[in-house]
Amino acid sequence: MTLREMILEKHSRAQTEAVTAFIGTSKSRLNELMELFLYGEYRVVQRSVWVLRLIAQAHAEMIAPHLEKMVNRMRDPGIPVAVKRNVVNVLIYVDIPEPLHGPVMDICFQLLEDSQETVAVRAASMSVLAKLAEVYPEIGNEIALLIEAQQPEGITPGFASRARKTLQALGRGTKKES
Repeated sequence: MTLREMILEKHSRAQTEAVTAFIGTSKSRLNELMELFLYGEYRVVQRSVWVLRLIAQAHAEMIAPHLEKMVNRMRDPGIPVAVKRNVVNVLIYVDIPEPLHGPVMDICFQLLEDSQETVAVRAASMSVLAKLAEVYPEIGNEIALLIEAQQPEGITPGFASRARKTLQALGRGTKKES
């Protein structure tokens, strides 16, 4: 069975974990997965990026050679929300090389600011931006302003929790209500 066939066989956490285990630490299998992610049809792209996320969690160093391509993919118009969600989550787990700091910041600020974007994508973008704020503390104010601007919108509890943690990480802890 080919990697593509494995990815399309079933859409489940168990199947995604099986594909991740199949790839293991094989660079050639990861290269094949990247080809599917970059050039496959919608369903293959959607499922392959979930595998990439699990690989980043387990072996972040394996993703490093492919990170620029993944970030560039985020600039494609009309990319599926699964791609955005999983690529931004990959960025949480990996060391982002300095040449990608600017593009990653731009993408994550755009995603965080977009009230039409899914909560999961905006929340993950907050985490990536907070991570980059450790290197660029001057972006902390902009992150905080974006988060605080979204507070009145009737955000979800998950978004509120991530916002609170992000603000605390930025040294802008929230005050408790009396």
